[in-house]
This record gives sequence, structure tokens and C-alpha cells, in this order.
Amino acid sequence: MIKFVYVVRRRPDVSPDAFRKYWLESHGPFVRKHAQALRAKRYVQSHTIHTPFNAMAQRPRGTAAPYDGITELWWDGMKDLVIAGMTAKGREANRLLAEDEARFCDLPNCSVFFTEEHTIF
Repeated sequence: MIKFVYVVRRRPDVSPDAFRKYWLESHGPFVRKHAQALRAKRYVQSHTIHTPFNAMAQRPRGTAAPYDGITELWWDGMKDLVIAGMTAKGREANRLLAEDEARFCDLPNCSVFFTEEHTIF
């Protein structure tokens, strides 16, 4: 499977609670609505939890503060991803999703990329 990974930061003018609520209750259903046009098979949101374990994991690695979460969107293979990008409905869905993301995400400080999984255990 091919996976689109979207590492998300909220806009500074959006509170953490408002960000999580909009992402889960508005944007999530919006993605579901466009899943067929995107030919996507699975969509998962992973919301960052606030715990002392974050600092314990960051400190020895010298990493930056955590992102607000991660979105993962799956396709059965590259063929489905390419086909979705070639259709008017797929391109429109992608445009509408990016437009909606701008409402709650700090887009210049987010990161997006495609991956292929390699299961280790």
C-alpha cells in the first residue's frame, strides 16, 4: 500500500481544543466524503497527547516540540493514487481538502510526504 503522511501543526490563532475538535468532527468527515474521488482506502488521524513522556522522549534525542498530530491516508497502490490525480473529481477533492486544512492547520509548518510501509514486527 501507498500512504500519504501529513504531519500537522495547528494555526497559532486556533486553540488546541478547537483544533482537535475541528480536525476530528469537521475535517475527518469531509475527508470521508471525498474518499471515493481520491480512491483512498483508509484514513486515520493520530492526535498528539500531552504527557510527560513527550519530554522524556525528546530530551535525549534533542528533537523539537511535538507536532499536533499525524494524518495517514492509504491507497492500495501507486496506480490508484495516479488514477485519482488524473480525474477531475480527484483533483477537485484534493483542492477542497487543502482549502479546508488552511482553516485550522499552519500549512507552512506542516509536512506532507508519501511512504511505502515496511513491517519490521
